[in-house]
Amino acid sequence: MAHLILEGKRLLVTGVLTKGSIAYSVAERAQQRGADIVLTGFGRTRRMTERAAARLPDPPDVLELDVNNPEDFDALVTELYQRWGGLDGALHAIAFAPGDALGGNFMSAPAESAEQAFRTSAYSFKALAEAVAPLMKHGGSLVGMDFDASVAWPVYDWMGVAKAALESVSRYLARDLGDRNVRVNLISAGPVETPAAQGIPGFEALSGLWGKQAPLNWNSADPAPVADAVLFLLSDLSRAITGEILHVDGGFHAMGAPLRP
Repeated sequence: MAHLILEGKRLLVTGVLTKGSIAYSVAERAQQRGADIVLTGFGRTRRMTERAAARLPDPPDVLELDVNNPEDFDALVTELYQRWGGLDGALHAIAFAPGDALGGNFMSAPAESAEQAFRTSAYSFKALAEAVAPLMKHGGSLVGMDFDASVAWPVYDWMGVAKAALESVSRYLARDLGDRNVRVNLISAGPVETPAAQGIPGFEALSGLWGKQAPLNWNSADPAPVADAVLFLLSDLSRAITGEILHVDGGFHAMGAPLRP
């Protein structure tokens, strides 16, 4: 029987696109551990989110949220307040960069594409926090999905820059929301075979680095270790942790050179 570390928690989960999304695994395991959840989707992909939601143990509602549309945040907050009267936690699992900002196009990417990557992948964490923090009257937890931005990666290009911005955004949110007892943390995950990863040219080569360097065996087909770390940060077990980047990558980030030839 799963430990009900999230019993009674009201959680908002963004980023569920298919059953292969990390956020789907978070939603599934959060329900198994006692949480009430709602998902978000938007536009043409919302139907995909709804199909994924129908496969969860207790199919949740899917609310409209385009993080680049301020009006959607207003409607989301109204719905959450009417539904629950408050909120205990939220997962930000949203990132996007146009194709001309990835795959080796760092030098040629236009400013508009870099700006779109920043706004959707980094600024949106602040926008989400600004919207839902007032619902966390007794404190809460905001968790964002990261990919180590301390180094430059092959093919990641302007998404890597956006993730660096996300890491900084999370620290400033931790600073500004701490007096409300709202925690803000990131999960820096190893590569996982998700729908989002499929949109990164050369992802297989990036993922292949983990087989050489991670001291723990890393299974890029298994999102469960990442999801469980998210649940920890959403739970009261992490009540004194904020402004943190928790690496869930098999130890890859701590190694200075490949372990295997």
